[in-house]
Order: sequence, then C-alpha cells, then structure tokens
Amino acid sequence: MPLFINRDQIFAHQVHLLEHKLRSKEERILELETENAILHLRLAECLGKLRRDHEGETKALNHHQHQSDAQNITRTALASLLTEVQAVKQDLSEVCAVYMSFATDLEEQSKQLLKKVKQASSSLNGHRGDEVQNLQDRVAALERALEEEKVRCRSERQRRKELHNTLVEMRGNIRVHCRVRPVLPFDHVQSSTFGSGPASSEEVVYAISDDTVMVNCLKTGMPVQNKMFEFERVHGPEDSQDAVFEEVRPLLTSLLDGYNVCIMAYGQTGSGKTHTMIGSQPLEEHSRTQQEAQQGIIPKAAAELFRLISEKPEESHTVEVSVMEVYNNEVFDLLARDEHGNAAGQRRDVITTSSGTSQVTSLTYEPVCNASEVMQIISSVLKLRAHCPTLVHTDSSRSHLIVTLTISSKSPNALALARRLQCAKKDIQRSTQKEWWSPRCRRANPAARYSSDELFASPASSPCPSPSHSPCPSPRHSISQTPFRTKLQLVDLAGSECVGMSGVSGAALWEVSCINRSLSALSDVLGALAEQRPHVPYRNSKLTHLLQDAIGGDAKLLVMLCVSPTQRFITESLQSLGLGTRARQVQKELPRRKNNTLKVK
Repeated sequence: MPLFINRDQIFAHQVHLLEHKLRSKEERILELETENAILHLRLAECLGKLRRDHEGETKALNHHQHQSDAQNITRTALASLLTEVQAVKQDLSEVCAVYMSFATDLEEQSKQLLKKVKQASSSLNGHRGDEVQNLQDRVAALERALEEEKVRCRSERQRRKELHNTLVEMRGNIRVHCRVRPVLPFDHVQSSTFGSGPASSEEVVYAISDDTVMVNCLKTGMPVQNKMFEFERVHGPEDSQDAVFEEVRPLLTSLLDGYNVCIMAYGQTGSGKTHTMIGSQPLEEHSRTQQEAQQGIIPKAAAELFRLISEKPEESHTVEVSVMEVYNNEVFDLLARDEHGNAAGQRRDVITTSSGTSQVTSLTYEPVCNASEVMQIISSVLKLRAHCPTLVHTDSSRSHLIVTLTISSKSPNALALARRLQCAKKDIQRSTQKEWWSPRCRRANPAARYSSDELFASPASSPCPSPSHSPCPSPRHSISQTPFRTKLQLVDLAGSECVGMSGVSGAALWEVSCINRSLSALSDVLGALAEQRPHVPYRNSKLTHLLQDAIGGDAKLLVMLCVSPTQRFITESLQSLGLGTRARQVQKELPRRKNNTLKVK
C-alpha cells in the first residue's frame, strides 16, 4: 500500500531543523563574541601594562638624569670649594710669612732702640732725662706691638691648622702624626758596637715645629743635606703622653657619631710604639698619678670612650673588646680559652664577606663596662704576646697587636642614623646586581633559613649592616630595629728592623722576615691607594687583609709614626717618614670621583 507524505509536514520538519541549526549558530556566535570580548579585555590590560612600564621606564630615566645632574653640580661645587680652601691656605701661609718678617723687624728695631737707650743713658746728663724717658716709652710700645704680632701670628697658625684639618676631612685622607722619641741611655751604649762614620748616637732627627720634621743626612765627605717632612701633627721628645693623646681625642667623638676609627702605631724596633700605645711600664708599679702620666693611647682612649658614653642615656651603649695578634702571618685570638678555661691564643682565619668587608671567624668578644675592665683584659693577654730580645731592643715585640672595642648603640643619634642610612643605601646599590636573583636567595631557595639574630649576631659586623649579609636584600631595611655598631681599632705594629743589626737567627730570623714582609705589604697597599691603582694587594698579608676596612674603607685612620732620633737608625727613620708621606696622599671615598671602587684580589 503506497505511503502518502504530507508536503506541509516535510516543510515543517525542515523548518524545525533549520531553526535548530540557526539557534546553534547563534549560540556559537555568542560564544565567539564572548571570547572576542575577553581577548579585547586582555589586549587592553596588556596595552595598559605596557604603557605603565613605558611610563615607569621614562620616569626612571628622568630620575637617573636628575641624579646625574645633581652629582655633577655637587662635584663642581666641591671642586670649587677645595680650590677656595687651597687659596685661603696659601693666603694664610703668605700672611704668616709677612707676620714672621714683621716680628723679626720689630725685634731688631727693639734691640737697636735698647742699644741707643743704653748709650743715651751713659752719655746724657740729667737735663735730658725727658728724651731718655721718651725713648724708653717707644721701646715699651714696640715691645707691646711685638707681643701683639706674635699673638696674631699664633692665631693665624691655629686657623691655618684648622683649615688644613677641614681640608683633610673633606678629602678623606689618612691622618698621619709623628713622634720623635728622646735619646735614651741604650743609644750611647750600643753606639760603640755599631758606630761607623758619623757618631751613631748623634741626634739627626728634629721636630722643628708642630707639623714639620727635619732629618740631617750625614755622609762622610759629603755636605749635610736636610730633608723636611710635613704631617698633621709632630710631637717632639719633650711632649708627654697627655699631649699626644690630646691630638687623638677628637677621633673618639667621631666614634659615637657613627664612624669607625683606627689608630695605628708604626715604626722601627725601639722607636717607642708600645710606649705610645700602652705605656712604658706595668701599671701596677706606679702610683695613681704616675699611672695616668705613663698611660698610652689605649688606656686613655678607653677611659675617654666610657666618659663619652656616660653622658649618653643609660644602657644606650654596650662595649665589647677583642684582642688579636698577627704572628708569623697568622691571626691569633688572644681571648680564646682552652678546654680548662685558661687563656690560650688560638689561630683564626680572616675572610671577606659578601659585602667586601674583612671579618675574623670565631673571634672572642668580652663585654666590658668601664676602662679598668678593658685594661685588665689587655694586661692579662699581653703575657701571651710573642716577645724576643734582640741587639736592637731587649724586649722586642714579635707580633702585631690589634685591640678592638666594638660599641653597640641601641638609640643612635641623628648623625649616626644618617650615616647608617647612607651606608645601607650604598650596600643596596653594591649588592643588588650581584645577589638579587642568586640561587642562594630565599625567594629562589625556600629551604634556606636565616634569621635577623643570625645576620647581626657577630659583633665584628660593619656599623651599618650590609644587605649582602642577608640571604636576599630587600629595598626596605629595618634601620632602627638592630643595634648600630662602630669599631675602635688600636693597633701596635711590630717594629721593622735590619736583619744584620738585630743579630737574630733561627726561629727569630723567620719572625723578623714575617714582620718585614707584612710591613712591606702595608707599604704596598698605601702606595696602591695613593696612586689610585685598579688593584690593591690587601691579601698579600694577613695584616693588610685584617685591616682592609680601616685602610681602604670609610673609617677614620690615624697613623702614629714613631721614629728614633739618632744617626744609627736614620735608614729606618727615613723609611718610616716616607711611608707616612705616602699615607697622607691616600684619598678615600672621594665624592668627586665616579666609580673609583678598587678591586681586591
């Protein structure tokens, strides 16, 4: 039986199918429009981010340009100021010369007038007494004028000295003082053995003024040649321990203002370094007045430091002391104790931290509350210091002694806080490129564990904790949450000496060799810094590696040159004075130079 299909039903069915397809297409179109809108949103976000990055880059470039302009302006202003200071210094020198000439003329005129007065008094009779009185009045007036000129000359010299110190402060130079010891009895005794040519006990080194040393170079058959050396301060044989310390005292104020300070005694064997730094005799053998008179820089500096701390709020500062010696190019911790609790020097290593500062591993620190505790600790460990008698000195020190007082401030003043912020900023800039994305960074290595106590537990750390001490530097540093540390390093170097003159052999000969090599390395470092070489050989010796921060860093360094006055030691005296001259030429942390970072091997 044939089937009859209704055409309307077929059309209706087809329309239904088409409507279904249309709805599917519309849904697909809606989905595509949604995806298109999402893509447009993402595109807009990317464009916005790209525009913000571009704006940020433009701002950074503008900021960098502003900083460069500001640095150029500062550099120009500083150069102009230095030029003006040099001009003022030259003018003052000329004025002093004029004053000295005027004073000499006045003195000569005064002598002539006195001579005329004497002649007039013997030849004139009583009727001419008024003229004699007038002459006497003129002489008195000239003498008063001479005294006034002398006072003005002294004030001008003092002003010149202050300007020179200001110039030294601005240039960051190392301060160099010189002390000429008196001729001692053993100089005459030993001259009979080593005397040749000019008398070896003859005095040839003189402190002719408070800033100039003159050396008479005597050679047989040759005319006398005088060599002049200028330093910030020169102490003659008559100057006491108190006079020497008065020139050092201002550095201790800088210590509490946020600066590291290092005072170093340099010179040949027997030139008075230990006497200058510690004192000549054990303190127990003297009365209290004699003790204070014989004390060296170390006990006086400790007393002055605690006096300054006593003027601060209570418990705002704590002090720790460490004592090291460099013996045969090895560093020994003199405060370390053995298993029985007895003091026994133990060898330590000197390392360079990630921020470029030197640090002694496992160094022992003893907390102290007053100067007497400091000296008790130092006196107890001085027995461990290496000594050996030689033909030059009966109790010659065979090692370099370094006493470090670390001051931790819980409430730094404005100057110290500003200095700490500046140091932190420099360390951030120095370490960002080197360690920001290091694999040892906490962000890249979550397993690494660091704590703020571990980061700042070492008392020998820099006064401004460097970001590179932490596992990952952060733009935000907690400046006020950690103690602010500064260091006072007091160094009594072993004396340089000629091997033939010392008369040593065996182990003592090796000691002399190590001492001379370490002092030669110190001279090389100063020479490299003075000539601004790209490489400074700090690691040629443990001594220079240990004192790297004081010599080449931003610490205030004072070198106390101790020289012998006699002809016998003239070679070593000239060598010491030459080193001091090179040290004065060192310019540290010059703000007018750009990228003057020195490489360290």
